[in-house]
Amino acid sequence: MKVSRIALNVGVAAISLIWLVPTYLIIVNAFTPAKDYTGSPRWWIAGWDIVGNIATAFSGAHVGRGMINSLLYAAVGGLIAVLAAALGAFAVSIVAVKRPALWFWLIFIGTVLPLQTFLAPLFNGYATLSLYDTQYGMILVYAALAVPFAFFVTRNFLLTVPREVAEAARVDGASWPAMLVRVHLPLARGALVAAFIFQFTWIWNDLLFGITLSISPNVRPVMATLADLSGSYSTVGPPVILAGAIVASLPTIVLFFAAQRFFVNSLRLTS
Repeated sequence: MKVSRIALNVGVAAISLIWLVPTYLIIVNAFTPAKDYTGSPRWWIAGWDIVGNIATAFSGAHVGRGMINSLLYAAVGGLIAVLAAALGAFAVSIVAVKRPALWFWLIFIGTVLPLQTFLAPLFNGYATLSLYDTQYGMILVYAALAVPFAFFVTRNFLLTVPREVAEAARVDGASWPAMLVRVHLPLARGALVAAFIFQFTWIWNDLLFGITLSISPNVRPVMATLADLSGSYSTVGPPVILAGAIVASLPTIVLFFAAQRFFVNSLRLTS
């Protein structure tokens, strides 16, 4: 037993080191002055120009504006998605709606389809409705696409709430809206926060819809601005791109560690 535990720990440590190698290379090469970069990745810090690289990324590709846009989309879109998912989960798991399994699959199937299938109709519809390259349009698409998984997480939690809780509330004369606001939403707070973390992270890291449905710096999310920075016509060099990527990843890292307990609990809910 002791030998197997040691072997397990060694295996986990080895996998963790392999996983950290790309992160290590990103950080090391982000410190390299852009003019000294030879095209081959460096394994040791050869300079201390990360501040200059970050400044170039912010000035050359509007990374700062992209981060503000992504913060807006991730916060507002994630919040809308979680609230909509809570309503749907409450209706399917607590309210006595007909065919709850059918409603569940109609909502959850949004996570099964490849996201690429939405691009053409979304682009055509947004162009027709004048939503293309607008912040309203970006919030709308991110909120809609984030609903299914948030619904899945919230529904799984509400199914663990004893039926006696709802029955007791009904006996006391509580209406369905009152039960939702006063009983089930407070009970599901952990699941709702976990779902928000998942969706915030996904929206923040999205590139596909950012480069498809937006073009101007005032609308484009941060990952799309980083893509512009590494485009065919960019001359800033990989160290500048890597430095911008490090800064762009900080908000999701901070959010994860700030709400790590909810994130871990969400993994148990979906398992």
